[in-house]
Amino acid sequence: MNELKWHNNYALGIEHIDYEHRQLFLTMNKLLKIISDEEKKEWGCQEGAKYLKNHTIEHFEHEEKYMLSINYKDYELHKRLHDDFRYITLPALEMELERTNYSTDSVRHFLGVCIGWVVAHTQTEDLAIAGKITSKWSGISHKEDVGALEQAIIQLTYDMFQLSAQKISEQYAGEDFGKIICNRLVYRSQNNEKKEIILVFEENFLLRIIGRILNTDFLKIDDMVINITRYITRQLLEKLREHIPSLDLYEIEKESLLTHEQLVNSFKRAHPSYSLLFGTKDGYFAFCMADSVSVRKKDMTSFVHSNAMETIHKYIHKNKTVKYTKNNGTATDTGNTNKKHKILIVDDSCFMRSRMVNMLASNYEVSEADSGVSAIKKLTLDKPDLILLDYEMPICDGKQTLEMIRSEKDIADIPVIFLTSRRDKKTVQAVMELKPERYLIKTLPDEKIKENIDIFFRNKI
Repeated sequence: MNELKWHNNYALGIEHIDYEHRQLFLTMNKLLKIISDEEKKEWGCQEGAKYLKNHTIEHFEHEEKYMLSINYKDYELHKRLHDDFRYITLPALEMELERTNYSTDSVRHFLGVCIGWVVAHTQTEDLAIAGKITSKWSGISHKEDVGALEQAIIQLTYDMFQLSAQKISEQYAGEDFGKIICNRLVYRSQNNEKKEIILVFEENFLLRIIGRILNTDFLKIDDMVINITRYITRQLLEKLREHIPSLDLYEIEKESLLTHEQLVNSFKRAHPSYSLLFGTKDGYFAFCMADSVSVRKKDMTSFVHSNAMETIHKYIHKNKTVKYTKNNGTATDTGNTNKKHKILIVDDSCFMRSRMVNMLASNYEVSEADSGVSAIKKLTLDKPDLILLDYEMPICDGKQTLEMIRSEKDIADIPVIFLTSRRDKKTVQAVMELKPERYLIKTLPDEKIKENIDIFFRNKI
């Protein structure tokens, strides 16, 4: 994304609110431009992010004052959405900015979340102020109930996985936070009433926690990981029953796996009364519960004992990628059993690794390492066809990592592409002596990075 454009369909017809919305779009556009300006990036992103945050908070105050002045009936609900973004989402993003010293990746993450939230909020809740639509969040649970459930999930995450979780949002609406596994359970009461609970896990989160449980490295989602996830989900929900008293009257009726598209469609049909997004050092997960069934029967296959493995394999295949072949630069299903090329992503930024996984997982078998030392360990166990290597990493930077790779006979010939925000001449010259295949800048559009990688493999065929 290089530019965020204001469209007339964003306008509410309330002059001072429309003006402030346009100012928010203008500020986000300035930040998008600053990211690509090497000279202004460091100080510009710090000041721009702070200004955007302060302007957003000021806008919320003005909007809330207007709602009170017209006696807007959903004022409390609208303010609650503001508070979630103001006091939970923004501080979590700020912590990431400060922890990474306002790196390009963290600023892009900050901007992506802000843009997504502002555009979605403008098109839904703000239009409701003007009477053009009905609030889509009218059915969410009371703040106290959400708070109790949040604390229960955070405690269970620590008890089960020894992970500290932080709530990122209490209005998760299916936003994409990485490649996901989505487990859905339908509960039915004796009175024939239904509840639907959906647990959404980032794939990397599952691979890490299950890897620790079994003391092994899982590099991709397979039937073992899916089955462990299913029963982790059941255990988690059984423990949550004491925090959701009404659920004691229900029994599990159906279980199924959803794609991201099915998840998003489910939110369009019946928005959950609880919808919480959490972050941990190992990745993200979400908990959603609705008082009605949102996924149409024809859209998915439910598990029964006899078809469980078949259903899992179909689900994995649906989310898997077709093999890349030399066919005018496009991805095609060859219909054979050839393995996909393996790529190891080495970057200390979780956000950057997720970005690369999302971009490449459809055509390649992708694994990750969060440091140079971790990368060397992985290389000795599973040799990839290509390494995407960051330069700026703590303890052992990209140049030192590549020097270690080149010094080991068994792995010295692995091709390496640098993918970094460093573009100064001295750094580039220093690593070029180690013969990387390419030197790419992280601020390139995703399609350009993907194109370079595709061309590299196409030339190898």
